[in-house]
Amino acid sequence: MVLKKKIRKSSFTKIIKPFFPLKTSHIKKKKGLATLSIGGNIGDVLRRFDRLVIMLQKSSLVSVVQTSPILKNPPFGYLDQPYFYNAIITIYSELEPKKLMRYLLAIEKRLGRKRTFQNAPRKIDIDMLGYNNRIINTPLLTIPYEKAMKRESVVIPIYWMERGTL
Repeated sequence: MVLKKKIRKSSFTKIIKPFFPLKTSHIKKKKGLATLSIGGNIGDVLRRFDRLVIMLQKSSLVSVVQTSPILKNPPFGYLDQPYFYNAIITIYSELEPKKLMRYLLAIEKRLGRKRTFQNAPRKIDIDMLGYNNRIINTPLLTIPYEKAMKRESVVIPIYWMERGTL
């Protein structure tokens, strides 16, 4: 079941599904708490988001803590493409940040991600916004991912998740 609800701006829609939002109780805390931003706009993105959560839940490397509702929003940058779906996922992981990012990139590839050009249409995108309040600046990983924190597609789902707003 998918519940759609328009929010303040007419170009944004909140989507509620069984995995979005989700708050897991009784999880085994692991070494690192990471915040992920996910997005996509090609194909059945909502189904792909569900598959991602299931993959993460089955993994011994991470534990899903919480997910936000899904935000359907217009593209930015390259505008000649379909609307995006975006959400936030928080996870615990035993992996250090760079290894976790490599793991997430492998999941992206498994779910059909192909990189073409910046802000291009995509089946799925997984960005790590933060990891235990650490600061990392490498070619593979920059956290905190401050550029993303200025995007409504990230800020609105984080707000919903933190406020418990459904």
